[in-house]
Amino acid sequence: MNKKKARVVLVGIVALLALLIYTSAVGIGKTGTGSARNIKLGLDLSGGVSITYQAKGDESPSSEDMNDTVYKLQQRVQGYSTEAQVYQEGANRINIEIPGVSDANAILTELGKPGSLEFRLADGTVVLTGTQVDTASAQQQQNEMGNREYVVRLELNKDGTDAFAKATSENVGKIIEIVYDNQVISSPRVNEAITGGTAYISGMASVEEAQNLASSIRIGSLSLELEEIRSNVVGAQLGEDAIRTSLIAGAIGLAIVILFMIWAYALPGVVAGISLLVYVGLDLVLLNAFDMTLTLPGIAGIILSIGMAVDANVIIYARIREEIGAGKSVKASIKTGFQKALSAILDGNITTLIAAFVLNLMGTGSVKGFAQTLALGIVLSMITALLVSRLIVNALYELGFKDEKYYGKAKQHAAIDFIGKKNICFIISLVLVLSGPVFMGIHAASGNDALNLSMDFKGGTSTSVMFQEDLSIDQLDADVKPIIRDITGDAEIQTQKVAGSNQVYIKTRVLSVDEREQISKAIQEAYALGEKDISFETISSTVSNEMRQDAVVAVIIAALCMLVYIWFRFKDIRFAGSAVLALLHDVLVVFACYAIVRISVGNTFIACMLTIVGYSINATIVIFDRIRENMAIMKKDSLAEIVNTSITQTLTRSIYTSFTTFVMIAVLYVLGVATIKEFALPLIVGVVAGGYSSVCVTGALWYVLKKGQKVSASK
Repeated sequence: MNKKKARVVLVGIVALLALLIYTSAVGIGKTGTGSARNIKLGLDLSGGVSITYQAKGDESPSSEDMNDTVYKLQQRVQGYSTEAQVYQEGANRINIEIPGVSDANAILTELGKPGSLEFRLADGTVVLTGTQVDTASAQQQQNEMGNREYVVRLELNKDGTDAFAKATSENVGKIIEIVYDNQVISSPRVNEAITGGTAYISGMASVEEAQNLASSIRIGSLSLELEEIRSNVVGAQLGEDAIRTSLIAGAIGLAIVILFMIWAYALPGVVAGISLLVYVGLDLVLLNAFDMTLTLPGIAGIILSIGMAVDANVIIYARIREEIGAGKSVKASIKTGFQKALSAILDGNITTLIAAFVLNLMGTGSVKGFAQTLALGIVLSMITALLVSRLIVNALYELGFKDEKYYGKAKQHAAIDFIGKKNICFIISLVLVLSGPVFMGIHAASGNDALNLSMDFKGGTSTSVMFQEDLSIDQLDADVKPIIRDITGDAEIQTQKVAGSNQVYIKTRVLSVDEREQISKAIQEAYALGEKDISFETISSTVSNEMRQDAVVAVIIAALCMLVYIWFRFKDIRFAGSAVLALLHDVLVVFACYAIVRISVGNTFIACMLTIVGYSINATIVIFDRIRENMAIMKKDSLAEIVNTSITQTLTRSIYTSFTTFVMIAVLYVLGVATIKEFALPLIVGVVAGGYSSVCVTGALWYVLKKGQKVSASK
């Protein structure tokens, strides 16, 4: 790169940054395309549509049918938003809450009126029921003549696959009618036997016709027939203060991180600051472009990702300093620093990306939404660190910043004996990990729940209040919530306004009859209301058992995939085993925090645990990458010396990355509202645990496993 190209690069990056800032703040065109204000927000930040269905029939449906219907509806509404919620109300009602939309009638039309669905032969024989259909989707494909046609793809469950295989085999050339709510909605002809569980219905005149048919089939595969009894547009659950304080915390945290990087790395620190600004701008613009739903925990996740994005820059700049300290020229050090840092950055981020892919593929609800934002952050952090930072550093070098004083020089330090202290570290880790089950047992023995499960996991009570005036969310937070909190002694309270009326829904833990009477009386006295203005309904959890199982299975498979990747990359299963054990260690330490401090376990619990998994694996990979490198260099040294040297060489990186991530979350904890504090505190514990385990546990675990293998081989 010559000086002319260097100037062009710097001007281009400045222009890119300016464009990203303008787009995020203002947007492009009359509609403000790409602006942060157009990012789809969750129910907690912007409200949405609330629809209540009731099961048809005089008798109360079974809990099994209600649970099955709730779960299937959860799958359906994810097409609108990964943050949509479905939960049971009372004995026979189901609520659906979809963020980011304001037209309840449009949602009802698209979702369809739930009814019975059957596949029948012309003589009326039922060959397939809606419950045997897993899903239906409208698709576009080319027919044998090369023309475009619209079809509906059906996916059947095991029972449906067997039943449909028999029916189609026996009725090739005949028509099988699709009957929805006793009306024939399609009459496809069987062209061939369908035995694989996947069927296509062709002959649609338009994409709209295909979508309508697919919608009717999907909603008709529910276990129950439902009827809509009310639909409302509801307001945000949190006031403007919640968003404002979170954004201020993000800005303050970002400023502190940039100043710290400049102090720690001089000129490269300035480059890191510019890269972080580009990263934030790209993240905001692409959240809009990919139509992702952003909740308040999502904002916290983005703020956390800023701290994690520093990691790649720290790895690179630490490497450059090491090369300068080894006597290489600045130019050669810059080139070698980026090259040597590449494997650690790629391995760490690809490992986390694998986890995000699995979670997005298998997870539901908030797990899927978290996986999508996580994957976006990973890709952007690699682009800004490996491309943007590299271009800026090389351009500045060509423009005269060639003296090593601008970059710093790593000092040689004697290796710290981490292996010699491994037993102490293992004991500390064991105590931290076991403290969780111990405190859970103590809580259970004293008559309390082992964990402080939130409404998301165990349901609660929805209190409907028709006020005489239109109270704002901030007024509800300041005046109404304290009334509820004084009676229940529980801070977990959600308020939700119905647009166009004075009605407010207040969600709390399950209330006893006495607590309901106290709350009703207190609100009546405070706001001059009558008994008819207040009503109570028991609601189920928003995280169903099936969703929990999906999340657990997704995390287990993600961990196994990470193990396989690390095994493949490092050619040693002991590296992979140690990394997964370290992940388990960090997750269990955070779990202990929930048990000891009695933090509410809800949707943010899942997001918190997944964040820790993504954060911890990066730190572990960096150390393992250095061990692998040093094993080829330090062939005459003992295994313990190699591990100690590797951890010592990467110690600065471990401390700096943990510090920058800690700063982002700590500021969020100090300035954030109660909901954010409950998310930030366990994350702080997780960052500290991740930093500790990467330095004091993972290398020692690998050493023990490796040493044990050598001893076994010698015998």
